[in-house]
Amino acid sequence: MTETPARHEQPEQHGNTPGAGAHRRDKSVQRRRVLIGGGTVAVVGGLAVAGIASADPTSAKKGKPKPTKSTSASASASASTSATTTVCTLNAEVTEGPYSLDGALVREDIREDKEGFEVRYTLTVVDVADDCAPLAGALVELWHCDSLGEYSGFVGGNGHEEEDNGTFLRGGQITDSSGQVNITSIWPGHYISRAVHVHMRVHTDVTLTDDSYTGGEVIHTGQLFFDEDINTEIQATSPYSANTTQETLLSDDSIYDDGGASSGLLTLTALGSSVSDGYAATLTVGVDS
Repeated sequence: MTETPARHEQPEQHGNTPGAGAHRRDKSVQRRRVLIGGGTVAVVGGLAVAGIASADPTSAKKGKPKPTKSTSASASASASTSATTTVCTLNAEVTEGPYSLDGALVREDIREDKEGFEVRYTLTVVDVADDCAPLAGALVELWHCDSLGEYSGFVGGNGHEEEDNGTFLRGGQITDSSGQVNITSIWPGHYISRAVHVHMRVHTDVTLTDDSYTGGEVIHTGQLFFDEDINTEIQATSPYSANTTQETLLSDDSIYDDGGASSGLLTLTALGSSVSDGYAATLTVGVDS
């Protein structure tokens, strides 16, 4: 895969495992904390324990997710924020990688015709520069590879031939008054040198068009990650199992390390009794406007 270092000074590399820290953009903002009021709740990469994923696929009936242990703890922590003090964490800034495209479609469902297990993202954006208040009117953009590890607009990078329309598994939504967006996609596949992940950008001051946007400023570039045990089971199940390229485990990933990118670990709630039924995925994303 030919990379474009002129546009991405620190590109992801397919086929070669990059050195540790090669993707880090600015360590000075990775783990900054902001103290508000006076109480005791720590919000780290989400509400309290939003970085701990449930590995229990039987916790909810399909279409009606029920809280698992991790999400129940998050809910309790969220409720207790009314007590006087919260600490929110600025999510790690990392490379956007070589597979970003400008002008994403503004839509809630980014799957198009791609096969895979459903993931229902609920992302809440808070502004650490404004006492962690919800950031309304921001565009949250996601993009990731399909079950074979291929990105739209760059098909072939993971060794598979398929139709490439340049838009599958890309898109975003505008945050509401609570700073929240809901986006539906599929669980990503894997590709050489990287653990399974989703890319994310948060834009402010965009101008919406009929189905996309223009202008604005990118105030956060990050990545989202998944529980390793659940992912192992999913990658071994069709259609993901058709991808025979080498997979990098989360524990071996060059970005997901103690530098702060773990703030992108999603909280997962099963939508049914099998991994094929999919997951609800939540995270509170701390940005600096």
